[in-house]
Amino acid sequence: MVTLNPVRGPQAGGNSVVITGTNLSGAVSVKFGTKSAAITGNTATTVTVTAPSGNGAVPVTVTTAGGPTSPVNYTYIAQPIKTSLSDTSGPLTGATTTISGANLTTASSVTFGSVGSVTPTVVSDSTLNVTAPTAATAGTVPVSLTTSGGTTNGLFFTFLAAPVTSGISPATGPEAGGTASTVTGTGLTETTNVTYGATTAAYQVIDDGTLITYSPPGTGTVTVNVTTSGGTASTQSFTYVPSPG
Repeated sequence: MVTLNPVRGPQAGGNSVVITGTNLSGAVSVKFGTKSAAITGNTATTVTVTAPSGNGAVPVTVTTAGGPTSPVNYTYIAQPIKTSLSDTSGPLTGATTTISGANLTTASSVTFGSVGSVTPTVVSDSTLNVTAPTAATAGTVPVSLTTSGGTTNGLFFTFLAAPVTSGISPATGPEAGGTASTVTGTGLTETTNVTYGATTAAYQVIDDGTLITYSPPGTGTVTVNVTTSGGTASTQSFTYVPSPG
């Protein structure tokens, strides 16, 4: 009985396969189905070959002067296809995103440019969940996916630094709300939410360093939280001034 390592590979072939068994010295041919594989190494217990191209599951046999071995199946895996990321940006500390595509069942790694590789969670043949590694600096990197069928590219992920807020003016307004305040800082272009305390506020992005926020109704002094895909800045406060009378 012989065994294969690995037992599957890309349809294009070209990968190295080690066949282990006994009495394998002097192997004269190795067949993957009807196709011959190039023998690159041979001992009494192993035959190393380069897999030919193919499709589906095929029997692998080694022939020596003593005859052929019993066949063992090798499975060809289609090239992975990835069509989209559910989240194309996230904080430097990594974010969970879902990769959609096809032929993803055998996914072994997802690489985010030079930031690093991580192991995905296979949900189905068309869906992977993956948490991006931690990046040292902000930037956009290519995302590549490796399965037993090969490696595919074509998608990108942007690591975002957390936003910084350095000021808010005016920092006071009536309890009825409606005060338009200018919030200054950095990394504000990707703002997805602004709250005054726990209350959601309307806002307008002017540029990377400027937001206009509109105070909702409230009382007392509250923290103004600005959230982007890179994180949340909570360094500014707004004070509600009671009406006279």
